[in-house]
Amino acid sequence: MGFDVPAAAYGRFMGRFSEPLAPPFADLAAVSAGQTALDVGCGPGALTAVLAERLGASAVAGIDPSAPFVRAARERLPEVDVRQGAAESLPWPDGAFDRTLAELVVHFMADPVAGLREMGRVTHADGTVAACVWDHGGGRGPLSTFWRAAHDVDPSARGEGGLPGSREGELLGLAEQAGLRDVRQHVLTVEVQVGSFETWWEPYTLGVGPAGEYVASLTPEHRGALRDRCHDLLGGEVALTAAAWVVTARP
Repeated sequence: MGFDVPAAAYGRFMGRFSEPLAPPFADLAAVSAGQTALDVGCGPGALTAVLAERLGASAVAGIDPSAPFVRAARERLPEVDVRQGAAESLPWPDGAFDRTLAELVVHFMADPVAGLREMGRVTHADGTVAACVWDHGGGRGPLSTFWRAAHDVDPSARGEGGLPGSREGELLGLAEQAGLRDVRQHVLTVEVQVGSFETWWEPYTLGVGPAGEYVASLTPEHRGALRDRCHDLLGGEVALTAAAWVVTARP
């Protein structure tokens, strides 16, 4: 789904939002020195880097299905155990980690309940499982303005509001279906100064994720109309506040 792309492209598209989200997300999961942690769907390593800084690289592992992202994470954090694989089949034993986290990943899992169940399996009984998803369904995600503009010029544009866990209470429900205990829902927000409209728009042309795939599918005329509508909504200088649903739970 648009993630078999160079890590640099993903960084320009989503890293500007996922990087500032990672520290408060780790705070909610109560990540602290002396623990071990797994980053599920680690991508190029935004959250992994925060975990390694807090716990030490040897105490951290990561996994992602995208080969380019795995290579990038290994280059960025050579002492972290980064593997290629799926959340639904984690290659670690039961109770291997004190903290297991998934930042902006659950809604892209082939089977979110199975993925969250696996996260619980590899977490120590006294540990914490944590996951977060942008509030696409509530219109507060970093891509919400883009999808509003897309729908304005193309009413058939589906957006990402229907992805699993992207509406209030859905992520909590998925965690409970996965058998996790003491599930709690939280909200995190980040404020990002993107800069000029062109700085905001250009990453959408890189083919990353559902939004990038949608832009790539358009005719030049339709793409121009979408760009113009986005500019109408955003103006020249772009500053965004984005919200994410978060759950923390016990395995």
